[in-house]
Amino acid sequence: MMGRDILAEPVTAAADDGAGTPVVATRSAGSAMGTGGALLPLLALAACGDGGGGSTASASGSTSATPAAATTPVVVVNAAPTPTEASRFLAQATMGATRSTIDAVVSRGYDGWLTDQMALPRATTHWDWLVANGYDAATNRNYLSGLDPTLWRQMIVEPDQLRQRVGMALLDILVVGIDGVSDQWRAFSMAAYVDILLDNAFGNYRDILGAITTNFAMGSFLTFMYNKKANPTTGAQPDENYARELMQLFTLGLYQMNMDGSLKMNGGQPMETYVQADVSGLARVFTGLSPATADTSTPARYRMPMVINAGINETGASSFLGTTVTGGGMAAVKSALDTIFAHPNVPPFISKQLIQRLVTSNPSPGYINRVASKFVDNGQGVRGDMKAVIRAILLDSEARNLPTAATTGKLREPVLRLTGWARAFGVNSPSNAWGIGDTSNPTTRLGQAKGHSPSVFNFYRPGYTPAGTSLASSGLVAPEFQITNEQSVVAYVNYMYGLIANGTGDVKADYTAILTLAADSKALVDEINLVLAAGQLSAATVTAIRGAVDSVSATATNGPINRVGIAILLTMASPEYLNLR
Repeated sequence: MMGRDILAEPVTAAADDGAGTPVVATRSAGSAMGTGGALLPLLALAACGDGGGGSTASASGSTSATPAAATTPVVVVNAAPTPTEASRFLAQATMGATRSTIDAVVSRGYDGWLTDQMALPRATTHWDWLVANGYDAATNRNYLSGLDPTLWRQMIVEPDQLRQRVGMALLDILVVGIDGVSDQWRAFSMAAYVDILLDNAFGNYRDILGAITTNFAMGSFLTFMYNKKANPTTGAQPDENYARELMQLFTLGLYQMNMDGSLKMNGGQPMETYVQADVSGLARVFTGLSPATADTSTPARYRMPMVINAGINETGASSFLGTTVTGGGMAAVKSALDTIFAHPNVPPFISKQLIQRLVTSNPSPGYINRVASKFVDNGQGVRGDMKAVIRAILLDSEARNLPTAATTGKLREPVLRLTGWARAFGVNSPSNAWGIGDTSNPTTRLGQAKGHSPSVFNFYRPGYTPAGTSLASSGLVAPEFQITNEQSVVAYVNYMYGLIANGTGDVKADYTAILTLAADSKALVDEINLVLAAGQLSAATVTAIRGAVDSVSATATNGPINRVGIAILLTMASPEYLNLR
């Protein structure tokens, strides 16, 4: 087991380089690292900046109009990827590359690997895993026990990695956070919600909309469960929360868009997608939705779709987005969702966000157009086919070609950094406890945790730009920077330092394979660069990491494990790793 002497001490402070970029302080490794000691500079983190404050950008991103782009697909299908290209592909398509998955992509090609992944069934649902591991015991009622373990376990070890990555991207868009859910079995209600996203990750977006609309956790989180029709006597009106967020965040966005993601303008101003009257009209449709049963003695009802309580459901006319539905009940809900799904904003709005979550924060208009076109029609007349959209995103030349512009790529979100390390180095939990826990604390952990979003706007918004930066002046967005600041950067390095060295509980890495390279700093750093960083470390960074590794003798006490730990940690603190391109 790797000991705490991988580094003399964790980082405790960060300086500013004068441009708003924190620079992690240099630490002396001391004699604990082996003969001669060493200075281990934790490389300046380029993926930092003024991450404080909320976003003033719209949910649809940039508000500048751009010309419509050509729709001619630029797709890479039959390429024979190199190991480095395969690793970069996996950084976009999975929760982290491994040696075996790199080899699989090289062997099968991009398209073949996608076909294989889309054919994989889920090994187990989150719900069934919670039941199998006893979390449905009465003692767990009113606690969150089990949710974090099942989420981390699936993200790290399940073979259906494309499903896991797409499901987590959907969770970032169709947000529910467990702390905003009110029930007696919150871990189960949240598990049932995430299962919907994973089960439908390769299905149709319309089916996803239908499933989340009748889901208990969503109904609780956005407060439309038990939503009552208007009361003319008291003046009470239906809750508008879900109607608003369904349009603003889950389907349409605030402003009308062209297929390439640019905004439609009128008199120099962006055209609104909907107005308050549309929200009020749509809210009438989402009245009456209630749990299928009142039995709370077991978690069972939290997986059951909500049903209509006729006594509080609006059956009169409800008008929104230029259409009117009548009669109430689930038929009205279905009709409303069909209307929204058919709206021309849905393809570019959702396509752009999926591209942002998987590939790049600032996709070109042409890239958005090509993916949105597949959303409109998968080639067989089907709208909303997730398989077609995912292929279009990951096989597009803008995703597969190595970028030449500095504006391409994205900051790796913190959770993906942890799962990338965990998958690369065989992390497991023999007891099945998976005690990583909630990592959302920005001062001691990652500042992000799946399933713990603080609001429906996620941990970061798709249109966020750090104020006062070159990104802002260039009209670019950088969503993950919203949770990135001096404090969170230091917390990330310190937290990963502890995980790399000791794991947490019985959640530990297996460094057996990489230890065989410990004596050869070139082979060691090259392997870590390939598997963990997709081969994106610069020559200067590789040289710096090798120098730190070689400052520790491979024959010293704990020398091999410390050399491995140093190489991993410095890679994960490097600008090229943090900025996936």
